[in-house]
Amino acid sequence: MALLSVKDIHVYYGQIHAIQGVSFDVNEGEIVTLIGANGAGKSTILKTVSGLMHAKQGTIEYNGSPIGSMAPHNILKLGVAHVPEGRRIFTRMTVEENLDMGAFTAAPSSLDEDKEKVFKLFPRLEERRRQVAGTLSGGEQQMLAIGRALMSHPKLMMLDEPSMGLAPILVEQVFDIIKELHRSGTTILLVEQNAQMALSIADRAYVLETGEITLTGTGKELASSESVRKAYLGG
Repeated sequence: MALLSVKDIHVYYGQIHAIQGVSFDVNEGEIVTLIGANGAGKSTILKTVSGLMHAKQGTIEYNGSPIGSMAPHNILKLGVAHVPEGRRIFTRMTVEENLDMGAFTAAPSSLDEDKEKVFKLFPRLEERRRQVAGTLSGGEQQMLAIGRALMSHPKLMMLDEPSMGLAPILVEQVFDIIKELHRSGTTILLVEQNAQMALSIADRAYVLETGEITLTGTGKELASSESVRKAYLGG
C-alpha cells in the first residue's frame, strides 16, 4: 500500500483549472520528485496534500485514510510535513523559537531531544540558536525550514523548491541533507526546479505540464529521456 496516494485531483484558483486530474503514489521509504516548468502546478499539488488548498474532485489518502478535507494541522499530526517554497520561517523569532514552533504537534517531553537531533544534522543552526532567523543566510534559512519540519516527527516530508536561490555549493549541501533524511527513514516528496539534481536522487519521478502528468518513470529513466533532457536538463 502506498504511503501517499493521490487520485484524479482537480484543483482550481477561482476559475483557473490549475490541476487537471493528477494521480500519483509515494511508497514508504521512497524519494519521489515532481518536475516541471514554472507554473506547471507543482507547488499547488503540495499545498493540496498538506491541506492548505482543497481539491474540488478526486481523493488524497495517507496511510490508507482519506485526508483530502482535513485541516493542515491535523494532516501534520498524522506525520506529513510541508517545507514550503520560499522557506517561510518566522523571521523575527530566534532559530530556537522557530524550532519550538515546529514542535507544536509533538510531545513536549521530547522537545529538547528533538532539538539536539536537528542541531546534530545542522551544526550551523546550533551555533546560531539565539540568532534572529531573519538575519540568517539563505542556506541557513533553508536548513532552519527543514529543521522546523523535522520537529513534528514526519514520516513524509514534502519539500518545495529547497534549492531555490542558493549558490551551487549550498545546493549540494541541501541535497546531501535530503539524502541523509531519506537514509534515516523519512519518505520524501520533492518539488524542484533543478531537475538534474532531483532526478539524480529520486527513486521515481513525475513530469508535470500545465496541471497534468505527462511522463513517469524512475529517476534514471527520466534523466536519460530525450524529451526531459531537452525540456528540463538543457540537453
